[in-house]
Amino acid sequence: MRSVRSHLIVSPVAHDLLLIDLPALPVDRRHEVVTFACRRIDHLPTPTKVGVLAVAVVLRCLIAAPGGRRVLGLLAARPVPLLGEYLRLLRSLTAAYVWEHWPATAPDGGRA
Repeated sequence: MRSVRSHLIVSPVAHDLLLIDLPALPVDRRHEVVTFACRRIDHLPTPTKVGVLAVAVVLRCLIAAPGGRRVLGLLAARPVPLLGEYLRLLRSLTAAYVWEHWPATAPDGGRA
């Protein structure tokens, strides 16, 4: 069975979520963090990955719609079942990567 790569589905949402959470994170670092999150999701066990990607497709379609990025910001600020858990997963992966690799990062993502 061929493995599904999550990059096309996950990266736009992860990128936009990083813009919300860490707006001053430099572009090169943002790209590195998003790539890491996609790789980690690619290595989830199959049943978990299927569920994660199902929710990811919903959010990917949402941000592709007009005004979708604004709606993502609203969803990111509220505990929404399933969608919120996916955002928490992305936030935990990205935050851990940022402060593990660049511990002097400011709370807004800028270089301290």
